[in-house]
This record gives sequence, structure tokens and C-alpha cells, in this order.
Amino acid sequence: MAIPLKEERQQLILESVRDNRQVTVAGLSHLFSVSEVTIRRDLRELAARGALRRAHGGAVAAGSAPPEPPVIQRMIQAESCKQCIGRAAATLVSDGDSILIGSGSTTTYIARYLVDRENLTVVTNALTIAIELASAEGVTVVVTGGMMRSSELSLVGHIAEQSLREVRVDKVIMGTPAISLEAGLTNDYLPEVMTDRAIIEMAPKLILVADHTKFGKVASAYAPVERITTLVTDAEADLQTLTCLRQLGIQVVVAG
Repeated sequence: MAIPLKEERQQLILESVRDNRQVTVAGLSHLFSVSEVTIRRDLRELAARGALRRAHGGAVAAGSAPPEPPVIQRMIQAESCKQCIGRAAATLVSDGDSILIGSGSTTTYIARYLVDRENLTVVTNALTIAIELASAEGVTVVVTGGMMRSSELSLVGHIAEQSLREVRVDKVIMGTPAISLEAGLTNDYLPEVMTDRAIIEMAPKLILVADHTKFGKVASAYAPVERITTLVTDAEADLQTLTCLRQLGIQVVVAG
């Protein structure tokens, strides 16, 4: 195999840790045709980000986020919490805005609080959100193309990423399966990671919605926490983590 670049190699290391729960320096050195010194440096950097935990002769998974159930199932998990977050996040949207809302259970609740807005344009890669806003007279809905991820009812992949490059929005609102101060925003489904990266490049303002269960978990990294401009969460979120985020200049909104 061709020798991957550093970023790609580290991404593949994380995927190997996720799939096998542990990796060895010798095994990774052979797999990527690079020196063990290079692999040890990769593991040190990944461990410093909280993406894995060093172990004798290699590394193991650290605080890995468990696989998420389908979005329809998650809609009824912590429903009142997600409703509160959705209502609070909707107050950050004004009539006349052009926004992107990413896929997820919490973001779908946001859409429910936007149906009475005027002159609002919503770009989305989530079929759930498009359906919620389909009958909203004052909302123009733009749906990306792409490969459908059936468990999320979301559109991802190359076609979705190409269509996202054709539009610009004022604000991006999205959720995340996992968030860590060290590892950043993470997702364990690689095709969606690339789509998420395209989404967050669409606007300078990134509003992240995440309930307390998403904190301190790590999957495959796709963006640092510093990319967030506003975080909307619930009252059970870890106070120390929220303090650290505020110190980074991130606006934190705690939904009641």
C-alpha cells in the first residue's frame, strides 16, 4: 500500500483502535511501512488529544463513544432534554437568516421550533428536518443530494459534499455523537466525518447542540472544540468542561 500522509495515517490508527480495541507499535509500523519512532510519535499526539490511551507496546481505546442507535429511536431518548435544547437553539435563529441544520435527533427538535419563522432558508442533509419544515410557509428548505445513511436518515458522501460547496449560509447548527476537550468533535462513521467537515466550513458561526451524555467521549476526530462559536447544552453537563469551553471564548447556553 502507498504510505499515507500523517493526518490520514493517524485517522487510520484511530479506526484500527476502534475496530480492534488495541494496536501495537510493531503492527502499525509494518502496516504503514514507517518506522516505529514515527508510530510512537503518532500515538503520543493522539493520546495528548484524548483520542486513545497509550499502553505498553502500543495503545488502547480511551473513553470510546458507543455506537448510537438509529435517529428515530434517539428521538424518544431524553426527549424533554432535547426539547429544551432545541427550543433554546431556535432562539439563536432570526427571521431572514440562511442556516444549515445538520442531521441528528436534537437538531430535529430545533426544526420544530422554526416552523413559524418568516423568510428563513434552511439547508439540510437530514430527511427528518426537511419533513419537519415541509409545511412551514415562511421557510425555504434546500435538501442536499448524497448517499442516504438509513440509520440517520441523512445524506452523506461525495455528492452531498459537492452540493454543500454550492451554497453559503449565515450559521451552521449541528449535533455531534461525542465531544471532548482534547479530541474535539468526533464521529465514528467515516463517510459522515467527511461530510461534517464540509458542513462546518460553510459559515463562520458554528452552533453545536449536545446534551450531557455526549461529553467526554471520543470517536474518530473531525474538528477541534475551538471551531465552535456557541454550544447549547443542558443543565446536567459537566460544569468544569463548560468553564473550560467558556475560557476558550465559546458562548455556552445552558437550556432550562
